[in-house]
Amino acid sequence: MIIQSLEGRRAFILENTRVQSPPHTPELSLHLADEVTPIWRMTEEALAEIGLPPPFWAFAWAGGQTLARYVLDHPEEVAGKRVIDFASGSAIVAIAALKAGAGHVLAADIDPFCGAAAAVNSELNGVRLDYTDQDLLDAPPPEADVILAGDICYEKPLAQKVMDWLAAAHVRGTRVLIGDPGRSYFPRVGLEKLAEYQVPTTRELEDREVKKTAVWTLPS
Repeated sequence: MIIQSLEGRRAFILENTRVQSPPHTPELSLHLADEVTPIWRMTEEALAEIGLPPPFWAFAWAGGQTLARYVLDHPEEVAGKRVIDFASGSAIVAIAALKAGAGHVLAADIDPFCGAAAAVNSELNGVRLDYTDQDLLDAPPPEADVILAGDICYEKPLAQKVMDWLAAAHVRGTRVLIGDPGRSYFPRVGLEKLAEYQVPTTRELEDREVKKTAVWTLPS
């Protein structure tokens, strides 16, 4: 049966995850799936039956962890500012921005389960964020002081579309920060590296147990 209600999605998340602290952001807690649990191993048919896209929200990916770490270590990037967390997933980056003092954070992701994940994870960390499941790429970038984007270049067509959208935001005066763990389609040319981290991960999700991951921006 397809899970259509926010309450149903929340219940599914709570049933299939446990509270954990990502290794690179130990001060944050998230409802995450263990890599060995069935949630990631479900077949496409089983996922379709409950209306569940691939559960990217159930894991703290290296790009998101890195961007969250950078924001926590550099609160001046977001303090008092209007922030958008693009392709929010678990909302780890949005939560980090709020913990760092952001004035307002909008978490955006087209997966409706991400809305439930953002809700339970923000509650767990004692912060409040707004959420939208609208595809922000369908329109010019909204007004914001900062756009945060973690691990967005895992597919070639999407990577180019997102980077063009972020470039348009940059032209309008929005600060753009991107967390990337060396994805094949991430265009490093024309970007400025702000920081680099070694992020513990797992071979069940990535190609190595520690990913060299960086935070990038579009230079002025």
